[in-house]
Amino acid sequence: MAATRACLVVLVVALTFLCLDGRAAAAPATAGSLAQRRQEVQSLLRRLNKPALATIQSPDGDVIDCVHISKQPAFDHPLLKNHTIQMRPSYHPGGIYHNSNIAPHPITQTWHQNGKCPKNTIPIRRTNEDDVLRAISVDRYGKKRPGSIPNTSSINDPNTSNIMSGHQYAIASSNVDKCHGTKATFNLWQPTIGRDNDFSLTQLWIVGGSYEGNDLNTIEAGWQVYPNFYKDNNPRLFIYWTRDAYESTGCYNLKCSGFVQMNNQIAIGGTLSPVSTYGGAQYDFDILVWKDPKEGNWWLQMGSDYVGYWPSSIFTYLADSASTIQWGGEIASSDLGQTSTDMGSGHFPEEGFGKASHVKNIQVVDSSNILKPPSDVTTIAGQRSCYNVHNGISDNLGTYIFYGGPGKNSNCP
Repeated sequence: MAATRACLVVLVVALTFLCLDGRAAAAPATAGSLAQRRQEVQSLLRRLNKPALATIQSPDGDVIDCVHISKQPAFDHPLLKNHTIQMRPSYHPGGIYHNSNIAPHPITQTWHQNGKCPKNTIPIRRTNEDDVLRAISVDRYGKKRPGSIPNTSSINDPNTSNIMSGHQYAIASSNVDKCHGTKATFNLWQPTIGRDNDFSLTQLWIVGGSYEGNDLNTIEAGWQVYPNFYKDNNPRLFIYWTRDAYESTGCYNLKCSGFVQMNNQIAIGGTLSPVSTYGGAQYDFDILVWKDPKEGNWWLQMGSDYVGYWPSSIFTYLADSASTIQWGGEIASSDLGQTSTDMGSGHFPEEGFGKASHVKNIQVVDSSNILKPPSDVTTIAGQRSCYNVHNGISDNLGTYIFYGGPGKNSNCP
């Protein structure tokens, strides 16, 4: 009986190891391998959960640890062992910022209701054992699958195999020679998720290199709803980076070393609120990512707040500049058929402002560090009857896209 009970425990724990895109991992063969996995989990937790000078319990269930800025996970990176923290960028992009007649509605983070982190610390969302156990392996925790940005040829060419099986996009894309960043205003929603292993997000991609050479570099930022990763359906601020097409480098948020944070009020991975309502109040926030011309680091700014930066030394192509910028929505699902996970508001772009989700005031940072509207913007959507995107230019919205959809419907195969 005891042996049977032990086997059942091994099986139950093994079934909790789900990869981040929803595929189940193979069960450990023995109790010994399960014990080894648990040791790996605890070792990872010790690396990620740095000693806190203060701790804040968020109303959404998150535990926010206020970690001294010099003790953050970034400095576990071998290239950053002797890194000197850059507290402010040396230069801010110039150019014309679009002024809209649409009154902005401020967004905050839920954990602020119960406190703020003190000076010289950064807020880090605590990782627990269950979080890691939902991943396919300790090594892949917090990482995307290889091939996690739109492959334009595979999306638009029905005769080309799409390496992004299970992922769908509705985005705009622009090729920019020697691009040094982008700025855009992102509309915030709380899309319905078909199943816990699905996710829905809106983001920007800053891209250099290629899949073909296995040297794709990306910087990514936006908001996402991802129940399997965050344990709830809240929209959350997220970042990502890779330098090898997602094979081994990079991760979500601060789940690996690389991104250097210096802001003590913004928790990457924290819940954003309030959210937009269909036909009602619309909530937006600005994201600006640009390359500091002096230090070479890629800075992240949210609203008026400097959040931190990706050091140029962790990249290859992006150590110099980017060649492609993309903005828009993505969903991922492990369903064999079409998923009912919403993208954006869950409504098609034809419904327009206040009903369809949007990204507005889209600009790029050129090689002279000047913000300007992008040129030659193309739209990409794999199944437009499921999720679609429209782009345009207007006085109130600047360069914009409306995007999204409900997924599974009578016209969606």
